[in-house]
Amino acid sequence: MATKAVSDESFESDVINAAGPVLVDFWAEWCGPCKQISPALEEIAEEMSGALTVAKVNIDDHPMTPGKYGVRGIPTLMIFKDGQVVSTKIGAMAKGKISEWVQETL
Repeated sequence: MATKAVSDESFESDVINAAGPVLVDFWAEWCGPCKQISPALEEIAEEMSGALTVAKVNIDDHPMTPGKYGVRGIPTLMIFKDGQVVSTKIGAMAKGKISEWVQETL
């Protein structure tokens, strides 16, 4: 399954009430590092399909959710489990580092 675009309106149903863990990528079109990690997140979404949902929130189009979770810099990656943030990483990382972090968190 590919990454899932999530809005302020759908965040609760897509992330908070999700059946399993969700990795949320807070990003923007103009953000170079966001574009840099996007292919890695797509690959992780495919590889971990069924075990993890990878959601993307465009902070320019949907500013309420990042504000609520205190996102100050992008890319910000948060893993939600049972509706709660269990881990956060800020900044671009190599795919291996993202995968490692996800495995440790889950």
